[in-house]
Amino acid sequence: MLQNLFFIWAAAIVLLTSLAVEVAGAPYMQSSANNNESHAPIVLFLSGDVMLGRAIDQILPYHNDPVLFEQYVSDAREYIWLAEDANGLIHKPVSCDYIWGDALEHLDKVNPDVRIINLETSITQNDAHWKNKSIHYRMHPQNAACLALAKIDITLLANNHVLDWGYAGLAETLYTLEQTGIKTAGSGKDSKAASRPVIIDLKHKGRVIVSAWAHASSGVPPDWAATDNRPGVNRLDSLNANTVQHISNSINPVKQPGDIAVVSIHWGGNWGYEISPMQIEFAHRLIDEANADVVHGHSSHHVKGIEVYKGKLIIYGSGDLLNDYEGIGGHEKYRADLSLLYFAGIDPATGRLVQLQMTPTQIRHLRINSANANDAAWLKDMLNREGLELGTRVELNVDNSLVLEWE
Repeated sequence: MLQNLFFIWAAAIVLLTSLAVEVAGAPYMQSSANNNESHAPIVLFLSGDVMLGRAIDQILPYHNDPVLFEQYVSDAREYIWLAEDANGLIHKPVSCDYIWGDALEHLDKVNPDVRIINLETSITQNDAHWKNKSIHYRMHPQNAACLALAKIDITLLANNHVLDWGYAGLAETLYTLEQTGIKTAGSGKDSKAASRPVIIDLKHKGRVIVSAWAHASSGVPPDWAATDNRPGVNRLDSLNANTVQHISNSINPVKQPGDIAVVSIHWGGNWGYEISPMQIEFAHRLIDEANADVVHGHSSHHVKGIEVYKGKLIIYGSGDLLNDYEGIGGHEKYRADLSLLYFAGIDPATGRLVQLQMTPTQIRHLRINSANANDAAWLKDMLNREGLELGTRVELNVDNSLVLEWE
């Protein structure tokens, strides 16, 4: 019912916007609804990086040994103390719903058809960390219940932290998620398993196909790449025509009319708003040549610009939805404490974006909180600045949510 209300509201906004365009000549539209597409949209929840290791793992009921192998920090609890120094005491242990905070209410209100997160954490009790790597994330397997509580459908595992605790840690991660009933994309026991797309069949609405990939620019070591006889991740060495064809070969054999194909990519550095021409061209080619309907990018610790190309959604950087960086100085200008819950309504008949509604959030007290009006306005201004060259802008609603407009 709430999902229906969401799109009734969207249709009303579209009608009002189209009238405004006729009067003012504004070059933006909010949805493809005025193309007379009447198919019920499939709503996807997309998020950036979710890091449930270190401090997050330590405040939950079950936690691993806090020992770390970082240059400056040797105990994961130090990240709790940094957060508490910044924003006050956290009463431990916390329940699973605590870390999701206000996100749970927003998710339940929209009630998306599929919930997808990039999980940047190994789920394991294995103590053998990956040598010659500076940061290692892991969460206790019994804390996987926290993912189930948020009704996560798919965890993306093509990233630079899933093998932090070795191949044994990856195997335990895959097993734990399978036992929890959560599908995985982007990692596996070999290259065939890692590249196999996840297919979610939504009865009477259509199917959603999700594949996940990690580019070398995100810091994924070369020897993490899955091979015919070695576990690992879908690692991409380059963003060229051969790579587009490689991704196409994983999508097209399974994609049927009415399916929505999501290609999720962990790419680029942690900081900076610039989107390289190579990334833009690659995202466009995924839509043109690999039959992708949504390109879901992540790796940057902060939100980046959004594009709609030929009616298809491209999120270049989703930011961190949850991490334990609270209280750590540096890079304040990027406001990495702020993120977005992305709710994308996609027409299954065409794969075109109908609407993108975004709920601004803030990481505080090691949990996800609704952002206040000032922070939501900051995100609006940033997205409008970064979207100028991409042909997009956002509007801020009275409830602090953001709605994308595109040319």
